[in-house]
Amino acid sequence: MKRAVILGERKAALIDVPDPQPKEDWALVKVHAAAMCTEYKAFVAGRKVEYLGHEAAGEVVAIAQPGRVAVGDRVVVMPHLPCGKCPLCVAGDYIHCQNAYNFEAFVGSREGSATMAQYLLKPSWLLPQIPDGVSYEKASLACCALGPSFGAFDSMGLDVFDSVLITGAGPVGLGATVNAAFRGARTIVIESEPYRVDLAKELGAEAVFDPGDDVVKQVMEMTDGVGVDCSLDCSGSTQAHRVLIDATRRKGKVAFVGECNDDLAIRPSPDMIRKGLTLIGSWHYNLGLFPSLMQVIRQSPVIDKLITHVIPMSEIERAFEISASHKCGKIILKPWE
Repeated sequence: MKRAVILGERKAALIDVPDPQPKEDWALVKVHAAAMCTEYKAFVAGRKVEYLGHEAAGEVVAIAQPGRVAVGDRVVVMPHLPCGKCPLCVAGDYIHCQNAYNFEAFVGSREGSATMAQYLLKPSWLLPQIPDGVSYEKASLACCALGPSFGAFDSMGLDVFDSVLITGAGPVGLGATVNAAFRGARTIVIESEPYRVDLAKELGAEAVFDPGDDVVKQVMEMTDGVGVDCSLDCSGSTQAHRVLIDATRRKGKVAFVGECNDDLAIRPSPDMIRKGLTLIGSWHYNLGLFPSLMQVIRQSPVIDKLITHVIPMSEIERAFEISASHKCGKIILKPWE
């Protein structure tokens, strides 16, 4: 099969590798849509990466033993490699599993671990079926495009009566805008890239503010001095985290989905005790919510606009250049083209 790799600074290619083989309750999936995420950062930095991607949708083509899928099933490939047995996995919160598989130790090779490839391997219970009428491209949005914000909004109970502030309109933040609009919430976004500012408005944002402006003041003016009910960071910036804490109303809720390793200075008394904020960390969504997320994909009137590029994987360098430009929403690779 063919698999994408990053060879160096702004250099990427496809290589030929052996097809992976299914084992035990792991199924072999032919990848029809591989969504791009933050892999462009390694492409720009020149870090060599052999195994790329963590989002995909495809078709089950082989199984080693009877499981939860059958050959021919159209499926979304959920991220991570959880054990499937611990209380978190059983409850559907598999993303937080502390007993994840070592892929190479279990399979005997790393082939099949990447999603930017023609085939991959995955435990059958992490392959929810795609409803009839939903394309592979749209189904792949059930991973990072819509998943993190969907889980966060579910935890916050965001609905039509709420206002929400979203920082960062990359693919995750744009997906959050789709989710917020679908729930009927009044949506405000913070973003500076003109392409994404326009796209966020098309997806349902009432207003988009530049992070260089006094965003807290602007939000307060829009909310009669109260602040938003909920807020969500998709940028991974501590400066954005601070804005969310300051722009969210008393007894409001703030969720973080953007990956960040920097220290955030939280002032327990004014931020937490007296303001009564709830801070939520949200990586993905409970697997039991998959049918509800598919409802967003099937019914959102703007979902098509979230996918801005569908590119053959044979043009992997061009795909990375577009991703690195930030002049895009979600980019979907087609591994067999």
